[in-house]
Amino acid sequence: MSQPNSSIDRLMAVIEQRKRDMPEDSYTAKLLAAGPKKIRKKIVEEAAELFEAALEPGPSQRDHLVQEAADLVYHVLVLLAACDVPFTEVEAELARREGVSGLEEKARRTNDQ
Repeated sequence: MSQPNSSIDRLMAVIEQRKRDMPEDSYTAKLLAAGPKKIRKKIVEEAAELFEAALEPGPSQRDHLVQEAADLVYHVLVLLAACDVPFTEVEAELARREGVSGLEEKARRTNDQ
């Protein structure tokens, strides 16, 4: 098995390890044990914090925005792991959408439903 090379790959590897081992002192393991409903609540909370950080005035806004974005991405990755969805599937979906207008993609999804 090759070494993960991106920070997302490395983080997903840690999340998957926590899912397998479920260490008692792990926040990730606690989230996974609580299940998708609890993780969903955390994602909503983190998204709200990200939006608030985006509107903050002053020089610390950028750092806070980056921190909140990282929190949101982490919790999304935990949800994917909880639902047994490898991040490679998200990457494949993003690759599939490359070069396609966002408006066109949204229209396709609306027509498929």
